Amino acid sequence: MRRVSLWMLSTVAALVLLFSYRTSTGTSAVTASSTVASSGAADGDTYTGDTVQTQEGDIQVVITVADGKITSVSVPVYPSGSARHEQISGSAVPTLVEETLAAQSADIDSVSGATYTSEGYKESLQTALDDAQLT
Repeated sequence: MRRVSLWMLSTVAALVLLFSYRTSTGTSAVTASSTVASSGAADGDTYTGDTVQTQEGDIQVVITVADGKITSVSVPVYPSGSARHEQISGSAVPTLVEETLAAQSADIDSVSGATYTSEGYKESLQTALDDAQLT
């Protein structure tokens, strides 16, 4: 009986630790939306899109613009908090970033299986593009 109790206690402790573990790709703090306003896209300027609320969680896109083109995209806020959200965001976000850099617009395809994340990403991206006047 003592061994069973010890085994159950250690199993519960391991599960609690497992589910509370945060990876380095966890969500960062939400920052103010549309923080950069400009009269045009200058070299190396950063534009932060609105934080968009989706059914899966918040998402926010930040773009860097040089020579009137998107040179980098980061996603500091994305759906996370569960293994399922981490898996979906982990595969969808890099694909969306790659498509954004190729298309140089928010006119990109949604990622299959990540519809809410994709739609929120595109909405946030569009607000960043609007701020950069790249629409």
